[in-house]
Amino acid sequence: MSETRLPVREVPLHNMRGEEIGSQELPAAIFAARINVGLMHQAYVRQMAGARRGTHSTKKRSEIRATGAKAWRQKGTGRARHGPRSAPIFVGGGVAFGPKPRSHRKGMPRKMRRAAIRSALSAITRDEQLLLVDEFAVADGKTSTMAAALRQLVGEQSTLIILPAADENVARGLRNLPKVRYVRAEYLNIRDLLNYERVVLPVAALETIQRIWG
Repeated sequence: MSETRLPVREVPLHNMRGEEIGSQELPAAIFAARINVGLMHQAYVRQMAGARRGTHSTKKRSEIRATGAKAWRQKGTGRARHGPRSAPIFVGGGVAFGPKPRSHRKGMPRKMRRAAIRSALSAITRDEQLLLVDEFAVADGKTSTMAAALRQLVGEQSTLIILPAADENVARGLRNLPKVRYVRAEYLNIRDLLNYERVVLPVAALETIQRIWG
């Protein structure tokens, strides 16, 4: 009985100097999946909502320290009938229907979250934003070394680098580059994938991506 092979997508493979040195097959289930814009938007909104601290707070009229006496007498002034100065219409009074501390988290089924990541990876691959490299490594952790390497790879574009594991040299070199961010493959998320013009993916990180989102 012959082995059934999953469909693949072939993309160019580059080295750290930006030179094309061959090609690499990517699993089509992840990098050539159906692109669902609505699903990606839902996942993005969910992630951004989950990042909100939700500590915003205002005081209701019952929480304002103010005299309970009427602002003026009930009749004879020609003005409206008012009670305490803690009412929302007065300066320094309470806030009507103001925000209180709460969680902004939104639910989303796991299958939908996984599909959104695959959709984003497929869109990036389709639009040729994905740059596959044989490895991503620098000689030292200097910002100048990292900036020079990235100029050869992607020019001046904002860049997300997906690493297979933690790398102190890379982390230190990217610390002062405002348009560049790195993330370990197991922590890949929809916000980072959609926020950058280019995505640099070392071959070593493919195994992790395929294991989690395959």
